[in-house]
Amino acid sequence: MAMDPKTKTVAQTVGLVITMGALAWASVPFYDWFCRVTGFGGVTNVADAGSDVILDKTIKIKFDASKQRGMPWEFKPLQREMTLRIGETGLAFYEAYNPTDRPVAGQASYNVTPYDAGYFFSKIDCFCFTEQTLQPGERVTMPVTFYVDPEIVNDREGQYVKHITLSYTFHEIDLPEETVSLTQETETEVN
Repeated sequence: MAMDPKTKTVAQTVGLVITMGALAWASVPFYDWFCRVTGFGGVTNVADAGSDVILDKTIKIKFDASKQRGMPWEFKPLQREMTLRIGETGLAFYEAYNPTDRPVAGQASYNVTPYDAGYFFSKIDCFCFTEQTLQPGERVTMPVTFYVDPEIVNDREGQYVKHITLSYTFHEIDLPEETVSLTQETETEVN
């Protein structure tokens, strides 16, 4: 039994819309997975512990900080750069300050440049793994623990990397529910 041409066209259009929607929905997690596996776009790796191998060769790590437009915090690295042996665990600190009269929550996004180095840059612990909420006038020091994988010296392009820049951008996000509840309770008590 043959399908009417109009019905066939409608069915094909609906099928195309569903397929495109599914691809759009899957593109974000797929892209995230791709970047984490390949280091594409400067996405770093996450490690449970430091490297077992430490080379005599050194690499310079530079630190950068920025904020999304409208983010009221002050945010900066506490050191501009450090030199580490490849494979050695590094510890760097960033500082955030909330100069407003209200709690502000933020989440840091990050990348490294050159992008080819992302695959070899491993974070052991980082403030960027969790959301941060700063109370009015609160200033915090936030650590990041990392190392550069010794395999970088065997990589076709990575072997020429002499410095890596670790960049963070803080974005304002909605306050966590418990902070909103606490703020509302405090405002009720004051009034």
